[in-house]
Amino acid sequence: MTDLEWWKGLSPLLSDPLVGKLFSLLVAVLAILSIFSVVKKRFIFKIGDTGRRYKAKKAINFVSFTLCFLAALSVFSDSLGRLTFVLGAMGAGVAFSLQEVIASVAGWFTVTFGGYYRAGDRIQLGGIRGDVIDIGVLRTTLMECGDWVNGDLYNGRIVRVANSFVFKEPVYNYSADFEFLWDEIVVPIRLGTDISQVQKVLEEVAEEVVGGYSRRAEESWRHVVSKYNIEAAQVTPMITAHLLVDRINFVVRYVVEYKKRRTTQHQLTSKIVERLRAATPPIRTAASVVEIDRVGPLDVHLENKGPAPRPT
Repeated sequence: MTDLEWWKGLSPLLSDPLVGKLFSLLVAVLAILSIFSVVKKRFIFKIGDTGRRYKAKKAINFVSFTLCFLAALSVFSDSLGRLTFVLGAMGAGVAFSLQEVIASVAGWFTVTFGGYYRAGDRIQLGGIRGDVIDIGVLRTTLMECGDWVNGDLYNGRIVRVANSFVFKEPVYNYSADFEFLWDEIVVPIRLGTDISQVQKVLEEVAEEVVGGYSRRAEESWRHVVSKYNIEAAQVTPMITAHLLVDRINFVVRYVVEYKKRRTTQHQLTSKIVERLRAATPPIRTAASVVEIDRVGPLDVHLENKGPAPRPT
């Protein structure tokens, strides 16, 4: 077959209006994606800050997909009436079979425009706790914390949770408007210890380790109070004592950054033990005490009545 014969056989197909529209749409989509691909390579990946680079990449993807959608509407504008009728007829069946997908897309709109969470936040969604590393149209990707790892540390698993869970379960955000958490350490002290001396030592250690957090948390908490109907809570370290049967429990309550809870516990514990031992006299921590009452003398009398009879 010669080139002329091949072109004559292909020309009726190219003259079809639908094929021409599809070809025009393909050219437009390829042009849009190529332009934005160059923009990503030339500019986006040169941004040093990870958060800003992620947001810029997401914004470019959204703009490119929007332009592709507008191009499709422009090409098929004269067929929108028939297209609407077909989509309406298929809508009921599609909605039933893809209800989870539709719910996930709706969840993406809710997350994006409702401010539930953003990339970099630490959340608990669908029973999974971790840091948000990506928000897709259908799923949110988390770097998981906890599980077999104690504390708020990464365990190495990347988990993808359907966005539809924002409608099914509570969404716990550790860093939305207030990026601090309240935490506590219990210090058991023996009975008979000078309470004021223990109080002074704990206050000094708390101010030394978490005093900086408190001053930053005060400003952040004022923003929360102005935004929500909530009282002005105490964010400075607070020491309270609880009397038990065999000891006094001192509770050190403080605010800390949500990503530094475990390391701050370690710093506080180390310094508290060190300062209690260095006190004059040394302050001794309490342990469980078991008290046994003294038993009086026992008077035992044994009477020998001879050998026992042999069994027959």
